[in-house]
Amino acid sequence: MLRFITAGESHGPLETAIIEGVPANLPIDIDKINENLARRQMGYGAGNRMKIEKDQVRITSGVRHGLTLGSPITLIVENRDFKKWTEIMSAEDVEEGIKKRRTVHHPRPGHADLVGGIKYGFKDLRNVLERSSARETTMRVAVGSIAQQILDGLDIEIIAYVKALGGVEGKVNATSLSYEEIRQTTDESELKMIDHSIEEEIKAKIDQAKKDGTTLGGVIEVIAKNVPAGLGSYTHWDKKLDAKLVGAMVSINAFKAAEVGDGVEVASRFGNELMDEIAYDDTQGFYRLTNHMGGFEGGMTTGMPIIVRGYKKPIPTQYHPLQSVDIYTKEPYKASIERSDITAVPRAAIIGETVIATELAQAILEKFPHDDYNELVKAVNNYREYAKNPDIWQNEGE
Repeated sequence: MLRFITAGESHGPLETAIIEGVPANLPIDIDKINENLARRQMGYGAGNRMKIEKDQVRITSGVRHGLTLGSPITLIVENRDFKKWTEIMSAEDVEEGIKKRRTVHHPRPGHADLVGGIKYGFKDLRNVLERSSARETTMRVAVGSIAQQILDGLDIEIIAYVKALGGVEGKVNATSLSYEEIRQTTDESELKMIDHSIEEEIKAKIDQAKKDGTTLGGVIEVIAKNVPAGLGSYTHWDKKLDAKLVGAMVSINAFKAAEVGDGVEVASRFGNELMDEIAYDDTQGFYRLTNHMGGFEGGMTTGMPIIVRGYKKPIPTQYHPLQSVDIYTKEPYKASIERSDITAVPRAAIIGETVIATELAQAILEKFPHDDYNELVKAVNNYREYAKNPDIWQNEGE
C-alpha cells in the first residue's frame, strides 16, 4: 500500500515527504520531479515568492543508482526564503522581542487562522498559517511525480489543464486531444489552458483583480487514459475509487468542490441520455460508447478515460483586507496580509495532476503484486488481456 506523509512550514528550512510502499526497481528520473516542481511555480498571476523559490528535490533514502529499493523514500526541498526567517522560525527558543516581530493576531477570513488557533491553543496564529500554507503542495507534487513514474511504465497517461479562470471558461474539448497535444498547448500557455482564444480576456481580469487588491479562482480538469478496468470496488463505501479521487482533489488547499465525468449536470438530465452504453470488439474488449460517467461505475474504473474536475476558490488573502477581529482585544480590525498570489489556478493544475496520480498509483498497488516493479508491470499487462474477455465467460454463450 502506498502511503506518504509531508512535513514542513512555509518559511521553515525544508519541505519534506516520506513515501512508503513504492515497489523496488522502479527507475526514478529526478529531472521529471523537478520539471513538475517548476510547473508548480509557473503561471500568470503568481506572487513574488515564486521568484524566490527555485524548487529542486533531493532524495535522501530509498533510491540507489536510479532505482528504488522498496524501502521508504525521503524527499527534501529547501525553502530558500528561510534565510530571512531564521530567528522567527527557529526551532529553539528565542527572546520575546523576536517572537513578536511577525506575530499574527488578526485572522484572515477564508484561511485556517482563527479556527486553527482555537483548536490548537496558539497565541500566535503564525503557527497555523505556516503549516496550512499552500507551500505544502510542493511535496504533494514531488510525491505525485514518483506516482506518475509508477504509472508511466504501465502506459497510463495523466494530464491536467485549466478549464476556467475568473468565471471565463474554455470551449475546447480536451478529451478529443492526445496527451502530447494537451501537454504542448498547456506548456505554451501562461494560464495552463488549452483554449488560447480566451487568454487575453482572462489576463485582463487578473490584472484588474490585482489593481482592486483581490483574487480569482477557477476550475482545473484532470484526465487519465489507459487506466485498467476494475480499480476500486463497489463492496464497501471506503473502497470506491471515484470517492477517493474527489476527496483527494478537495484536500488541495482552497479547493471547495470536485466532480467526476459530467458531474453535477447528471442531476438534471434523463437517465437514457447519460448511461454509457456498452459495446465489444476483439481488439479493445468491452468499452463504452460515451463517457458521461467519467470512467467510473459503482466506484470502479471502467477502462474509459477518467475525468475529474476541481473547483478552486479565490485565495483568501486580500490586499485590501477584509473585516476581522483582533483576537487579543476582540476589537474590529482589518485582517492581516501575507504575501500571496492574485490567482494560483494555473499552478494548481500540476498539483491536481500529481495528486490524482498518487491516488491512481495507490489503487494499482492495492490490486496487483508489486514487491518488484517488473512483477507489477507483468501483472497489469496480464490483467489487461484477461479483462478483454474473462476466461469464466468464454464458453458460456455456446
